[in-house]
Amino acid sequence: MDNSVLNPGDTLGIIGNSTNGVGLVIAARNAGINVGVYGDDENTETMELADFRVVGALNDQQQLQNFAERCDVVTYESETVDASVVNFLAAHTKVPQGADALEIMQDRSLERAFFSQLNLNVAPSATIVSLDDVYQAIGSIGYPSILKPIQKGLGQNRQLEIKTQTDIVKAADLLDWGTYLLESLIPYDKELSVVVAKTATETAYFPIVENRYRNHELVATIVPAQIESAVNDEILRITKEISANLSYTGIFEVAFFLTKSGNLYVKRVVPAMHQSGYVFERATNISMAEQHLRAIAGLPLMPIKQLMPVVAVYFTTAQVHGIRTQWQIKPNWFFNFYHRTTLQAEKTVVAGHVLVEADTVKEALDQIDDTAIWRVNTPTNINDATPTSD
Repeated sequence: MDNSVLNPGDTLGIIGNSTNGVGLVIAARNAGINVGVYGDDENTETMELADFRVVGALNDQQQLQNFAERCDVVTYESETVDASVVNFLAAHTKVPQGADALEIMQDRSLERAFFSQLNLNVAPSATIVSLDDVYQAIGSIGYPSILKPIQKGLGQNRQLEIKTQTDIVKAADLLDWGTYLLESLIPYDKELSVVVAKTATETAYFPIVENRYRNHELVATIVPAQIESAVNDEILRITKEISANLSYTGIFEVAFFLTKSGNLYVKRVVPAMHQSGYVFERATNISMAEQHLRAIAGLPLMPIKQLMPVVAVYFTTAQVHGIRTQWQIKPNWFFNFYHRTTLQAEKTVVAGHVLVEADTVKEALDQIDDTAIWRVNTPTNINDATPTSD
C-alpha cells in the first residue's frame, strides 16, 4: 500500500477550529478517514464533529507532539496558524501543505518580495520604521494610504488609514509596536479571487469569483464573476505564475483588485482554505473541502466543472429571524447554520451562509435584495457592499 496516500481508516489531524474545518471534517469522515482536531476552544462545531479532540495552545509543544503522533497527516485550515507551529508538526508527522507559503504570506515584506520577483502589479508601498519614514514616503505612495503591521493577523485596530497629512501624526503610537508597511489604497471597482488546488504534479482552478465586503467582513461571493474575458484570462495567467512558484500542496486563494479602467492588482495569497470558497458547495461538481482533502491525501484532483450561477451570502445572529422566513419559502436557497455553542448572543457574529442558485447572477442578487435582510439603512443593499483592503 502506498504510504504517501491517506487511506480510509487512516487519521487526519486538523489544526484550528474555524468554520473552514467543518466541511473538511465531514469530507474526511465520508471518505472513511478518522479525524482529530487541535485547537484552543472546545466549543466549536469542528471540535464537536471530530473523532477525537485536543484542546491546547498553539505554543504547547508537548500537546502538539502528542497530537501529531496520533495522526497520519496533519493539515491547517486557516492562514492564521503560525509557520513555526507547522514546522514543529512536520518533525513528527506529514504536513503536506508545508510552512514555506505561510512564512512568505504572513510577513508583508516577504510577500512583497515574492510578488516583485514575479514582476506582478501590486499597490505601491514602502517599509516604515519611524514617523519620519511616513512623511518621506507619502509623497510617492500618495493619499489615501493605509499603514499596516509587517506581520499579518494583528487586527484592524493596529492599522491606520491616512487620508490627509494631518492623519500621519496618529501613526506615532502604532509605530511603537514595530515595523509597518505603508500602502496606497487603490480605487478599485471589484475584488476578485481564484481558489486553487495544487499538488506536486497537478493544479486545478475553481471558477473566478467576485467577493463583496462590508466593514471588513465578507458579505457575498458571486460565481461566475461578471468580468470581461480578457480580465478572466489575465487573472488565470497570473494565478498560474504564482502557483508555479509556490511550494505548497492543498487549497489556496489568490485575490485581486480590478479598477474601473481595467487594471489588475494582486491583493494577497491565502495559503489555506478561505471563506470565499464555500460557494463551490453548490456552484461546482466538487467542494473546496473535498478538493483540499484529495490534494493532501495524495489523490488525483477532480477536474472542476461549473454547474450553475450561485451567490453565497453570509448572515449574522441578528439576521437569523429573517433567514428562517426564507427557509420556508425559497426552494433554490440552501442554508448552512454554524453550530457555535459560544458567542451566539453577539448579534454581529456570522451565524451561517446561504447559497442562492439561479439561472443568472442578476436573478440571484435580485432575490437577495428583495428580502431586505442585508440592507444597511434604507437605500443600501447587497450591491452596495464594497471590497476592503487586506
